[in-house]
Amino acid sequence: MRSSIHPTAVIDPRAELAEGVEIGPFAVIEADVTIGTACRIAAHAIVRRFSVLEDDVTVDSFAVVGGLPQDLSFSESTRSGVRIGAGTVVREGVTINRSTVEGGVSRIGKNCFLMANSHVAHDCELGNDVILANNAMLGGHVHVGDGSFLGGGCGIHQFVSIGKLVMVAGNASVTHDVPSYLMVAERSLVTGLNLVGLKRKLSKEAISELRACYKAVYMKTGDPAKFAKTTSADSPEAKEFLACFSSSRRGRFSRSRMQV
Repeated sequence: MRSSIHPTAVIDPRAELAEGVEIGPFAVIEADVTIGTACRIAAHAIVRRFSVLEDDVTVDSFAVVGGLPQDLSFSESTRSGVRIGAGTVVREGVTINRSTVEGGVSRIGKNCFLMANSHVAHDCELGNDVILANNAMLGGHVHVGDGSFLGGGCGIHQFVSIGKLVMVAGNASVTHDVPSYLMVAERSLVTGLNLVGLKRKLSKEAISELRACYKAVYMKTGDPAKFAKTTSADSPEAKEFLACFSSSRRGRFSRSRMQV
């Protein structure tokens, strides 16, 4: 498998490039970068120091992978990086900042799709098959579970955790944790289960039990975390949904419109 590297690309000799990579005009690959087999780096894209791209990753034009954290206390001497899983697509103008922690990485899972001009801040962790629509913005230390979709222009507050198969509406502002399998809109407002996503992935039995757990937790006035502790479940999915309430780095969970 032959590589194709444009003569105007700037590649540090200390970068490691596997076979079959394509690097376009005026792309920049810094030292200590590792690029896997069949990766595609488009014209004018930048992959900064300590970044690791697994196999078959695409980085489109004007994207910057591994930029310095936007943290005033960060020291550039910190050896930290970004790791992007196999099959992920990073579209035009996306920015992914490296970790603030010595030896740490900002991590993007496998087969993710980061649409144009979305931003992933330092120390974020995205699971597999995550989609960020155009201009989605993730603050530092945000966690996003497998299969979640974050709508265009949404803003996710630092240290927020978003579970699996969550749907975040466009332009939403999420300041509290979002348990798995939910939809959230406006300002941390839960609007129901992500039934479209669930029907693609889960059995009818699992969805039925998730409906029951959702009603037990969110269709009451009070603290969802309190109700989750007294609700039981049998399916792994429902148990996972309830387990999301057992801890929160932000201290609160998104609430439903049905609550006072």
